[in-house]
Amino acid sequence: MKTKARPSAAILLTFLISSLLAPVHGVAATPVKVVVSILPQKYFLQKIGGEFVDVSVMVLPGANPATYEPKARQMAALTKAKIYFAIGVPFEKRWLPRFAKFNSKMVIVHTEEGIEKVAMKSFNPGSRKSRSAGIKDPHVWLSPPLVMIQARNILRGLVKVDREHRQVYETNYKNFILELVNLDLEIQDMISADKAGGVFMVYHPSWGYFAKTYGLRQVSIEMEGKEPSPKQLETLIRFAINEGINVIFVQPEFSTKSALTIAGAIKAKVAPADPLALNWADNLRKVAREFVSALK
Repeated sequence: MKTKARPSAAILLTFLISSLLAPVHGVAATPVKVVVSILPQKYFLQKIGGEFVDVSVMVLPGANPATYEPKARQMAALTKAKIYFAIGVPFEKRWLPRFAKFNSKMVIVHTEEGIEKVAMKSFNPGSRKSRSAGIKDPHVWLSPPLVMIQARNILRGLVKVDREHRQVYETNYKNFILELVNLDLEIQDMISADKAGGVFMVYHPSWGYFAKTYGLRQVSIEMEGKEPSPKQLETLIRFAINEGINVIFVQPEFSTKSALTIAGAIKAKVAPADPLALNWADNLRKVAREFVSALK
């Protein structure tokens, strides 16, 4: 009578080891539900939080962070959020208190904390002086050195709600800071000494911190949040001709009517410079190159 072959001890040992080393499904950590105001913040959160964060964005692509009204589905999703990362855009002033009431357990972190904001300025081409509009410029995410401050606040927020992955967050944070330092140096190298102080023209003054960081001057068509008057348009056209402006930069959230009028008068082109792109670093490089190319 034949006996059934038994697996050898070596085979059993191999099976046991492979079972122990195999990935265990169903026990992975549940990502922290995070909500941010604008798309660039999602980029920052993914850099620091990695696989341990699930990021939702309030201001949808093409929408204006100054006037945004959250959708019903976004408010419903907010109930599951553990933490909200604000950045100081105008719609937050009205909605953050409502978000706090809607989800009283949700932690709210102001990532712009520690940044000294400057007033948004309307440039008066006739006098070549800037006039403060009295409104603090919220576009702090468009300067890599200022994003370093925001990254630190993001790290603190994530550790507060998820101490289990602190080491991962801290490692990712350090790597992100190195990326920001390299990006800052890269943009500095793009703007050679002969380009310093150069003027670029935009419709909406989103790029003030970028200009300040890299020694450039931003001239906006929009005057204190309003379309320019016919007289102001005339002055802007004369200024653009004198400065040799050949590109006017616009963004999706705003009308291009005035920009097209000036561009037509001075034979310049209109080009996009999106301050709210998700692929933040590549977008900043692209815009920097286009600004430099447009400088006289």
